[in-house]
Amino acid sequence: MTSEEITDLLTKAYVDEFETMMNYLANAIVLDGVHAEEVKESLEEDVQEELEHAQILGERLKQLDESPPGSEEFEARQTNLQPPADTTDVQSVIEGVLEAEEDAIETYRSLVEAASEANDPVTEDVAVTILADEEAHLTEFRGFEKAFPAEQ
Repeated sequence: MTSEEITDLLTKAYVDEFETMMNYLANAIVLDGVHAEEVKESLEEDVQEELEHAQILGERLKQLDESPPGSEEFEARQTNLQPPADTTDVQSVIEGVLEAEEDAIETYRSLVEAASEANDPVTEDVAVTILADEEAHLTEFRGFEKAFPAEQ
């Protein structure tokens, strides 16, 4: 892997963290109903963690003599994580979160591999640390997915 491939993956992850943060916040605001409360609380907590991830990624880009992208370089991709028209549709939000977390995990695993091949232990460490957080989010929302149908 080249340093350009690493910075491309870092940039993708940076932008994805912002999109995820935006969608988590929107869903935490719009969801309604008793069944939504625990999911909303989790999303609100995750917003702060996703922001921290973006900050770490942006700082790593700067250390590699690159600039983190601004909003003009942003292209939304998370169609399944958009706030639902039915604000009580918690299940669709859970499914969207699972998809976003799986995508993030794939990106961070690719970054770990690329950084390892390029002998870039700092980027590898950043990717491993954030990967662990994303895997924890995935596990939490898999739990929501299992528990939710029983609550309806």
